[in-house]
Amino acid sequence: MDMPRGIGTFVVWDYVVFAGMLVISAAIGIYYAFAGGGQQTSKDFLMGGRRMTAVPVALSLTASFMSAVTVLGTPSEVYRFGAIFSIFAFTYFFVVVISAEVFLPVFYKLGITSTYEYLELRFNKCVRLCGTVLFIVQTILYTGIVIYAPALALNQVTGFDLWGAVVATGVVCTFYCTLGGLKAVIWTDVFQVGIMVAGFASVIIQAAVIQGGISTILNDAYNGGRLNFWNFNPNPLQRHTFWTIIIGGTFTWSSIYGVNQSQVQRYISCKSRFQAKLSLYINLVGLWAILTCSVFCGLALYSRYRDCDPWTAKKVSAPDQLMPYLVLDILQDYPGLPGLFVACAYSGTLSTVSSSINALAAVTVEDLIKPYFRSLSERSLSWISQGMSVVYGALCIGMAALASLMGALLQAALSIFGMVGGPLMGLFALGILVPFANSIGALVGLMAGFATSLWVGIGAQMYPPLPERTLPLQLDIQGCNSTYNETNLMTTTEMPFTTGVFQIHNVQRTPLMDNWYSLSYLYFSTVGTLVTLLVGILVSLPTGLLCGIFFHLLFQ
Repeated sequence: MDMPRGIGTFVVWDYVVFAGMLVISAAIGIYYAFAGGGQQTSKDFLMGGRRMTAVPVALSLTASFMSAVTVLGTPSEVYRFGAIFSIFAFTYFFVVVISAEVFLPVFYKLGITSTYEYLELRFNKCVRLCGTVLFIVQTILYTGIVIYAPALALNQVTGFDLWGAVVATGVVCTFYCTLGGLKAVIWTDVFQVGIMVAGFASVIIQAAVIQGGISTILNDAYNGGRLNFWNFNPNPLQRHTFWTIIIGGTFTWSSIYGVNQSQVQRYISCKSRFQAKLSLYINLVGLWAILTCSVFCGLALYSRYRDCDPWTAKKVSAPDQLMPYLVLDILQDYPGLPGLFVACAYSGTLSTVSSSINALAAVTVEDLIKPYFRSLSERSLSWISQGMSVVYGALCIGMAALASLMGALLQAALSIFGMVGGPLMGLFALGILVPFANSIGALVGLMAGFATSLWVGIGAQMYPPLPERTLPLQLDIQGCNSTYNETNLMTTTEMPFTTGVFQIHNVQRTPLMDNWYSLSYLYFSTVGTLVTLLVGILVSLPTGLLCGIFFHLLFQ
């Protein structure tokens, strides 16, 4: 087993591999701009003409779920907290079944482009508008962070140019979204899934070779307490237990797979309902494969650095930088492979951003333009859709620039806008599952769910839970006295993912902080969904009854 040396740096071949990934992505956009007569109508542009098949859509769903946050974040999560994260395999199964059997049949049967059209058909225009606005704000904020976060982590470890990377990814995404529409988004995602798997595979194979085999990695992980799969503590305040991941995770991810426009738009672009359902079930296999790769990378990280943690030893300034650090450590003798891993991380970013841009264009055209300008021709709507893609692409790059200035607000924005999904899913569930729910109940329920989500989310940012709630595992630096670590101390600026400005220090802990604000982050979405449903039902019952009595008296 090799001892770690000073880590390597980026060389020309790494930049060539990364640039190649961007060029091929752009080329796919150019191809679909002209193939089959191009984007004649807004349906062609936004829905791929509803002629897509299951396999490419399934790979596309997997790719956009897997942003660079997953590529860089999941391995460091497993490194610090253990492999309990792999319980998400069960969660993904439940999420796919709920999406395929509850939400998909409704959206597919209605033949809609924007999921928020359903809200007008079921409730009224006002509810639809609320849903649309919440989605647009959430997606622009989230997408800006998805572009900026990996660029920063990779820049600090590899010296990869920060703003060059942010602008290049933003511009390439906008370029192929605008030219090729949904077809380009789906087929670039297929290519990018290949890059992601190749990036993960190169790390896993080389780590296994260097550490002396997969059995050694698993043995180290077992001895270090990393194989902590079964924690059945029912306490909702523990960050990750079997129950928080199964229950909270199912609510959180169902709000993404079941009702989020970026995901729904893809599976309802399939040519039949059978193909749409099939795409979700095939995508489940993709989710399991990606989860396995990222958890194994986390265990490889631990095996490599169990005696000398680079984070505690101040070689990296944030856990997100551990994966790029490992890559430059173990792949430095193979020019081009570190570049392949960076391409893997950015493929995650590109696929998430492109699906967001396409979804934003779709809801803007369908919910904010079409209902008010009915005289517009299909050709005009197609041009407007392309124009909106450019506008949203620029907004997302702008949001990435803003993210760099926001610092402490970043983590807050991620959590808070993750919570928008909960109340929105509650709103759709109210419409689909509760026949007597009315528009007053829907609006009051949405506001109540949103307010509760924000309350617990902002509280958790200001008064973070204590370490006994998050259960971080032991990290050692006793093996760091060897000479190698003196050679390559990183000159890093602090990652702005700490919530330092937001946190209130040296404060007397109250029961509210230790209970309500310490709720596992996976339950934020659950709380939003259940409050929206419950309040919606409670308000709909009396208001529906009053309306019934009023109409009865009026028409007697």
